Amino acid sequence: MTVLETDALSIGYQAPRQPSVVIAENIMLSLQAGELVCLMGPNGAGKSTLLRTLAGVQQPLAGEVLLLNHNVHQMKAAELAQMLSLVLTDRPHVGLLTGYELVALGRHPYTDWTGRLSKKDEEVVRWAVGAVNAEDVAARPVSELSDGQRQKIMIARALAQEPALMILDEPTAFLDIPRRVEVMRLLKSITRQTGRTILLATHDLDLALRTADRVWLLAEGKLHSGAPEDLVLNGAFERAFYTEGVRFDAASGSFNVTSDTCLPIKVSGEGLAALWTRRALERTGYHLTEEAALHVSILDSDGDPRWQLNGLGESQTFTRLYDLVQTLSRIPAPPTKATMQSR
Repeated sequence: MTVLETDALSIGYQAPRQPSVVIAENIMLSLQAGELVCLMGPNGAGKSTLLRTLAGVQQPLAGEVLLLNHNVHQMKAAELAQMLSLVLTDRPHVGLLTGYELVALGRHPYTDWTGRLSKKDEEVVRWAVGAVNAEDVAARPVSELSDGQRQKIMIARALAQEPALMILDEPTAFLDIPRRVEVMRLLKSITRQTGRTILLATHDLDLALRTADRVWLLAEGKLHSGAPEDLVLNGAFERAFYTEGVRFDAASGSFNVTSDTCLPIKVSGEGLAALWTRRALERTGYHLTEEAALHVSILDSDGDPRWQLNGLGESQTFTRLYDLVQTLSRIPAPPTKATMQSR
């Protein structure tokens, strides 16, 4: 079932007595029930503008956004809030509210003018708290919660609205790596267990590649849509994030920092030690190849790796990668075009 779709949508800004600033135009997109879609793109590409436009917070320059066949920019606020929930990056200022009380605010579109919760409302709030595994912190003031705990409560509040579509802007922005993984796994689980659709903006490429059903990639006024693997294989990620000194590696799905060193080096060995040795050498600026004067062999003695370096006139053995890299870093780099031209 199609939950959201756009028709010839143009996004941007319209200032009084000024020409419109168009960020992207003729956007034709759709979201299906039960999908987790990650919106990605370089800084300034317009991701937040697109989210605000889809959520009905910002008017489009042209075109329509249809949520369950309703134009979101013509719906009443209470009606829209029953179909769509929005979680923004900004930390909420909630005073002395507990986690449970903040989640209960998600039932506001369903309550009367007194705001009193019905039995059903209470049941939904308890379900939402349980769905994000936040029972142990729900009774505590939100101001005392960690960033990860607070984000769970915010997601529970969005769930309590019982929307068809949840939109989240950078939900992992303030979290450490384990909490980022936890939140993304939680969102994926919500789509699978409830059938709700989730659209989120993120800069975390690795988690998006591993979690998203689809990726929307916004860059240079164009939006590419497809499975994460599709956008890797067709080069969309590499083109969107290209910048001098940084290269997207399609083989690993990660970004590599390039260097002017580029000395060739050969690595012999297998297993985890070999993997991280190659990464360390690439990070330092070496070009991995099968034919090179410099040769690193990995000697694994009962899970305690050692590194043997040949090619500097004598064989050297190291017990730490750090020492190997430090030794290699003292080899003079070959002259670059820039240094040759400056002579």
